Amino acid sequence: MDVSGRQQDPRGPGHEPSRRQDGPSRPDRQDPPRTEEPGPAPDPRPAGTPGPPAEPRRPGESRPAEGTGPAEPEQGSPAEAEPRSPDPGDGGDPPPTPPGGAGRQDSGRGDGGAPGRTPGPDAPPPPSRRERGGILMGRPFGVPVYVAPSWFLVAALITWVFGGQLDRILPELGGVRYLVSLFFAVAFYASVLVHELAHTVAALRFGLPVRRIQLQFFGGVSEIEKESETPGREFTLAFVGPLLSLVLAAVFWFCLGAVAPRSVPGVLLAGLMVSNLVVAVFNLLPGLPLDGGRMLRAVVWKATGRPMTGTVAAAWVGRALAVAVLVGLPLAGASGALGGNRDIGSADSITDGLLAAVLAAIIWTGAGNSLRTARLRERLPQLRARTLTRRAVPVTPTTPLSEALRQANEAGARALVVVDPAGAPTAVVREAAIAGVPTHRRPWVSVDGLAQEIREGMRVSAELSGEDLLEHLRAVPATEYLVVEETGAVYGVLSTADVERAFVSAMARPS
Repeated sequence: MDVSGRQQDPRGPGHEPSRRQDGPSRPDRQDPPRTEEPGPAPDPRPAGTPGPPAEPRRPGESRPAEGTGPAEPEQGSPAEAEPRSPDPGDGGDPPPTPPGGAGRQDSGRGDGGAPGRTPGPDAPPPPSRRERGGILMGRPFGVPVYVAPSWFLVAALITWVFGGQLDRILPELGGVRYLVSLFFAVAFYASVLVHELAHTVAALRFGLPVRRIQLQFFGGVSEIEKESETPGREFTLAFVGPLLSLVLAAVFWFCLGAVAPRSVPGVLLAGLMVSNLVVAVFNLLPGLPLDGGRMLRAVVWKATGRPMTGTVAAAWVGRALAVAVLVGLPLAGASGALGGNRDIGSADSITDGLLAAVLAAIIWTGAGNSLRTARLRERLPQLRARTLTRRAVPVTPTTPLSEALRQANEAGARALVVVDPAGAPTAVVREAAIAGVPTHRRPWVSVDGLAQEIREGMRVSAELSGEDLLEHLRAVPATEYLVVEETGAVYGVLSTADVERAFVSAMARPS
């Protein structure tokens, strides 16, 4: 961008500013500011950007007079259709949040979970919403661990069920059996935490940031924010969880030899051994969102060279597993394979049916989420800072808003950059602030009162795209960013509203 104050294309002197033939913006006509109906807006995209032109205006929208500024106060232009509070100090809205949040996420089952995916980096919610993950228990390896309120429900359920078993094995305990059962519930979830920490340590070793670990109703969630770069790392990251559960089962089995079988320590060790063995075996089933599904995905990814192919294969196997669990678990209980006689309609058979339904729903939903996440990751590279950037014109801090808008309209631009006397950009004028200034007041309002200072992180490389672009916008929330070339030259202004619309458009296209 030429930041000398001349009305040039921000791409450099080699490009001609694009002008809409149907618009009234002409350099040979500069009428005084009026509040009459304007002409159409210039194309919001940078010069040379491929693709269809900007969306047409909706009928009945108000427009400024010919030659008085950027044509329309529509969404995505320097003046929006719906005025908002022009607070220059407001950092603006965060960048678009893909469905499901950002990062990588375990399945949230009581079996310890398998590392799943959520689509790409999302904007961080306000602190009050982030802390709704539960009670903060600590920060092992610098990663916060939360206990969700739903954990207390499942802990009470485990206490009640295990207490009934203790009554049959050690009836002399009386009411104390429920304290022993509560200890078992806490110890079991400590094992789940070890399972999650295995995923977390592996992720950190591979340079993948982990947002948090959460213990909830049916297990643990490790929110890993980025995708594994290779199928080998994907396989390792998925396998370490069940491996640690198998190691714990072996440790508890070894300790059983040092205690009496029909004693409180013996019953606790036996229960923890069996539960960790079940966690490991269940997670090794080859279907998403289980750890075994991640391992299958990695194998297919390695064989085909396409991660999406591996995701599709593992997700459909996961859906088949969901059906098998829904049908097979009640049948196994009725046949006596789970121990005891379960007559149809008995409490035990109803419990088996409810458990099967919950597990099947978790697996089916997780497989579907994995498919959606994979499709999202395939489309994320379509979000490129260079193609989403708006043309911008440089203005001095004391330039009246009406004059700045006239210059932008004449240059076919849709953004304003405030420059210092040396021509260096210092701030970006917020379109929301422009919309809050009535047309008749714009000749007496200078742009410096509507601009947001370019702080650290608000300079975006024109080469950023996909997940890297979303991660940068998530780390530094703002409404507009200054886009620069690798040489440091100004390329234009990137609006988070444009990124959000492009993201929604990409996700709306059929697979």
